[in-house]
Amino acid sequence: MRPVTKKWIALKLSSLILTPLMVWYAINLAGIYDKPFIDVIKFYDSQPSKILFICFILFAYLFSSLSISEVFEDYISKEKIKNAANKALYLFAITCPILTIIVLFYLEI
Repeated sequence: MRPVTKKWIALKLSSLILTPLMVWYAINLAGIYDKPFIDVIKFYDSQPSKILFICFILFAYLFSSLSISEVFEDYISKEKIKNAANKALYLFAITCPILTIIVLFYLEI
């Protein structure tokens, strides 16, 4: 299987997984929008919400990095710049979710 095909399949699978997670998060975000800060912290500290939010963050960054990488592939003609942009993108797509997950696990009420 060609790398382009693997990337396309990963993009489609991540979007398929991300869709119900986005619906779940949008509904819950609307529910906690006008709540006091302590209720928002309790929402993110509950186990099911924490696991679903971690999945949402991971798949959102995976999907966005794959999508932006495709834009780089299409519009950047110089190979060195394209490779540097992709490496910076993947570094960002790895560090941001990890930092978010670390912060989420250190939430204290």
